[in-house]
Amino acid sequence: MNKNFLKQAQQLQVRLNQVQKELETETVQATSGGGVISVTCTGKQIITSINVDPSAVDPTDVEMLQDLILAAVNEALIKSQELAAARIGEITGGMNLPGM
Repeated sequence: MNKNFLKQAQQLQVRLNQVQKELETETVQATSGGGVISVTCTGKQIITSINVDPSAVDPTDVEMLQDLILAAVNEALIKSQELAAARIGEITGGMNLPGM
């Protein structure tokens, strides 16, 4: 193999590892119900907080609260995946690398 190619591959790996580490602390936020539910998620798809405005709590309609939480969590996870894809895409130039 070409020494230059191996060097570039090693540099790419170092940069990818750095981005993976940064994604552990970068966060995205999603809301539902007009902002009464908010969810924060890291770039590694870890939910770090869920905030519920007391006005969203109606003991006679728990299903609505559950739906609002579910919607916000799913949106946060999608945003997190998009963040990770964008950060990795900046390095790989859009190459489709397995496991990324």
